[in-house]
Amino acid sequence: MTADAQPSPLVRDKGLSRDDMGLAGSVSIGLSSTAPVYSLAAALGFVVLAVGVHAPAAFLLAFVPMLFIAVAYRELNSALPDCGTTFTWASAAFGRFTGWLGGWGLALSGVVVLANLAQVAGTYLWLLVAEDLASNTLLVTATGVAFIAAMTWTNYRGIDLGEKMQRVTIIVQYAALAVVVAFLVWRLGTGDAVGAASFSADWFNPLALGGPEAAVQGALIALFAYWGWDTCLALNEETRRPRTTPGRAAIISSVILVITYTGVSTLAILFAGVGSEGIGLGNEANAGDVFYAISDAALGPWAWVAVLAVLVSAIAATQTTILPTARGTLAMAVHGALPRRFATVHATYMTPTFSTVLLGATAAAYYVVLTLVSDDVLADSIASLGLFIAFYYGLTGFACVWYFRHTLRSSARHLVLRGVLPLIGALLMTAAFVGSAASMFDPAYGATVVAGIGGTFVVGVGALLLGVVLTALYYSSRRRRESADRAIAGLRRAASAEPHGRRATGG
Repeated sequence: MTADAQPSPLVRDKGLSRDDMGLAGSVSIGLSSTAPVYSLAAALGFVVLAVGVHAPAAFLLAFVPMLFIAVAYRELNSALPDCGTTFTWASAAFGRFTGWLGGWGLALSGVVVLANLAQVAGTYLWLLVAEDLASNTLLVTATGVAFIAAMTWTNYRGIDLGEKMQRVTIIVQYAALAVVVAFLVWRLGTGDAVGAASFSADWFNPLALGGPEAAVQGALIALFAYWGWDTCLALNEETRRPRTTPGRAAIISSVILVITYTGVSTLAILFAGVGSEGIGLGNEANAGDVFYAISDAALGPWAWVAVLAVLVSAIAATQTTILPTARGTLAMAVHGALPRRFATVHATYMTPTFSTVLLGATAAAYYVVLTLVSDDVLADSIASLGLFIAFYYGLTGFACVWYFRHTLRSSARHLVLRGVLPLIGALLMTAAFVGSAASMFDPAYGATVVAGIGGTFVVGVGALLLGVVLTALYYSSRRRRESADRAIAGLRRAASAEPHGRRATGG
């Protein structure tokens, strides 16, 4: 009997809604979760700084491990369609302790990225109104918190409402992106490109990235522009055909993303070039958002479309980031890895209530506190996000190989899709984790330094190690509690049995 044919005690009904989403809705959520417009706008400049005109090749190279991990997700989901994803699958493969750490990595990434998305959404909303308002920290922070609250409420009210919202936002994002692309093509066609670069097919050649160090750096930056497609897997229990539809949506989302990133980055380079001055994509001043940097030159009076695209992208990702994280903690509670309260599900909306509200409140508090403490600390915490992503993606790849280890030789398909590809993806994610951690250790990395070590490293690795401590404390207290409960139950049984024994003797 194959692993996916065996009933698993880890797959349990959690009270979530059923059959709410089809393939189109699942793909919409997978795409929205990556915030494709914002991710491209924020990552392209830094990729260009690393590899120049070969940025499209960096996006292609980064796509490989993401695709392999997506395959691992699909295979695991076919056997264990559980909203706990990494937690559930790592628990099934390696045990509950390892699974808890995977769930912790997922939760960390959710909280950190929500703070980032809230700041982006707040900033870009006011850029649409007046540029000087976007530099008002108090106004931007309050707006970001309001967005988190609104998206928390949307998720609380049901997956059906969230799915409809995501369909609208992904259409708006790609419509706005289509406008940007159309203007870029038109400018290129009329010879009105500002810093135009001459096209070469070599731009797509991963072997031409300028040496191993540049290739690794460019691919690491591009790698995390793909993060987020796995949200559709966390909604597997609420999707029609839960064993197949989410996995297909993950693969489709990944393919759409690589086409988007390579295509738009090529056009942007053709239009603006990679120079270090003006609107050149190699200008460090433009790295934070290349769309905003080139919007006036490319779109003219339609420049606001680029701002709107990033704003909608950030808002949509705020909503979809809450979805998997809340369901992850719900699954952990159902399986006894978190207090039972996290498993509370609304009787009408059939959504995780406590988990959703707590996540929104935690993310808002995290954002506000770090903003008050220091913008540099907030920036370094966001920069550490890559460590959390590489950790739980890599763990999922290893879990796939180990969970299906007994069936790998049953067919060529199983060997490749459950063994070879997930293992390569996991090893590449591990390499990304180690490479990122080594870079972050350098005190010159990021904006803060702690005891001679880069603050980004301290925040990222420290947060993961905190998970180890919390895991140990939780399971230690749980064992003590269970032991005490057994002792009390034993005393009650003895107390209830004693009178019966006396009456029997007396009779």
